Amino acid sequence: MIIFPIFKYLISNSIIINSFFYRSVIAFILSICISFFTNKKIILWNKKKKSIGEKVRNLGLKDQKEKEGTPTMGGLIIIISTLIPTMVFSKLNNLYILILIITTLWMGVLGFIDDYIKIKYHKNGLSFMVKILGQIILGIFIGVFMSFNKKITTFNQKIDYGSKQYPSLLVYKKHNFNTNIPIFSHINEFDYANIFKKKWKKYTWIIFVPIVIIIITFISNGANITDGIDGLTAGVSSIIFATLSLFSLISSSKIYSYFFHFLYIPNIGEITIFSFSFLGSLIGFLWYNAYPAQIFMGDSGSLTIGGVIAAISILIRKELILPILCGIFFIENFSVIIQVLYFKFYKIKYGIGKRIFLMAPLHHHFQKLGYHESKIVYRFLIIQMMLSMVVVILLIT
Repeated sequence: MIIFPIFKYLISNSIIINSFFYRSVIAFILSICISFFTNKKIILWNKKKKSIGEKVRNLGLKDQKEKEGTPTMGGLIIIISTLIPTMVFSKLNNLYILILIITTLWMGVLGFIDDYIKIKYHKNGLSFMVKILGQIILGIFIGVFMSFNKKITTFNQKIDYGSKQYPSLLVYKKHNFNTNIPIFSHINEFDYANIFKKKWKKYTWIIFVPIVIIIITFISNGANITDGIDGLTAGVSSIIFATLSLFSLISSSKIYSYFFHFLYIPNIGEITIFSFSFLGSLIGFLWYNAYPAQIFMGDSGSLTIGGVIAAISILIRKELILPILCGIFFIENFSVIIQVLYFKFYKIKYGIGKRIFLMAPLHHHFQKLGYHESKIVYRFLIIQMMLSMVVVILLIT
């Protein structure tokens, strides 16, 4: 008797999930097609015009000069082939979709300006501080929007056994600042508001907004730094987007989020369409970006990828898994930070700089050791698959 209502409820929720899923699959296929054929056209066009070729800095790496003239700003194709399916198949009045579209356009414009300066004027592009400022502005926007918009919220759930014949799943306890944490527990939640005493909980946004800013800045720069060898950022990001798509799908359903100990987030399912579209655009791009690369994504792609990954993770309340899920980006980021600090420390103390790595970021260190860039990419992808599996196990166990 108990099985029938649960089975009925499962079917009703599956219909809702399938609605997101079917639209996501169509958007995924469309984004691959747009990305695949548009990138091919850009490559052929650049061979004739040679007007958007990459100017490669001399880093003393093997086969580096062979990349000179490869068309860049493939990130614009990634953005276009993501936004078109999203606008066609998702509900544009959904707040989460609007936030992600704004994030994509903002970071895309920031990266485009940087790429344009490099190509047009053969300079270093935007300064580091200008990029950081752009990321901070985006972080403030998302953090404030999530803190004060009453339509963006999460729910906990429990089974009501009041009726022995027909137990039901109840949604209860409304939250604004809680998130999932990757631990082996049935109560894998953390509420930022618990940092404060009861009378100060209304000021939780003072902590939440800076956390959002740090996450977006760090992940966006991490993706940008990782984009140094053919296929690395696109490959790693594809696995991350696939993982986030699964999480958003689970979080959108009352029944599945309960069984997998996720927070239930109403209307979050539309994010699945966006993330599938982004995944498809990355796969279409990766076809030509794999070694030897026929096109580069540029900062318009790498900055956008990092910003969107951070934004999706924050929106689906999985931002605390990013040190594991985006472990490659974190390691690449920290390798640069450690290299710079260590060099400066030795120079101040001993009058001569000393480096830990042969070159930073880390993938260049392995190139200096003699590893072919394809081998480096394959091994980083294997590591990323393992990291994604670890995150899934930690969250659903």
